[in-house]
Amino acid sequence: MKHLVAAFILFVSGLAGSGAALAGEDPVYTGLFNDHAVGGYDTVAYFTDAKALKGKKQFSSKYMGAEWRFATQANLDAFLADPARYAPQYGGYCAWAVARGYTASGDPEQWKIVDGKLYLNYNAEVKATWEQDIPGYIAKADVNYPTLVDLESEGN
Repeated sequence: MKHLVAAFILFVSGLAGSGAALAGEDPVYTGLFNDHAVGGYDTVAYFTDAKALKGKKQFSSKYMGAEWRFATQANLDAFLADPARYAPQYGGYCAWAVARGYTASGDPEQWKIVDGKLYLNYNAEVKATWEQDIPGYIAKADVNYPTLVDLESEGN
């Protein structure tokens, strides 16, 4: 039943314009009203501070067509040195949704680092479902993600 509820929530939110789509999405989820990756949160902080921290405008950079914000200059520098290490998987879209074959927004407060990679999920309930079979969902999402986004529009 939880799977059905989560799928329904994602479907309805997609109809309302939350970012759910079948194909051709931007490679990085930025929301509807700005171009901030990960909702403006500092992706390096997940690794260094083990928590979600809001980034600051003065510590920002463009990457893959989105603006990435960081809490400190040191975190910005770390990201610039190796953005692929710190950027969330699947462009910050919900890891569970991508595994299921579509995109949905990733919530920066619903995150997990697995094998040195950052994953976001739509909400706490979806994250709990995803955590029941992380390796299986990652394997499926790794296959699905390239078909769901327009990787040609990456740009830096």
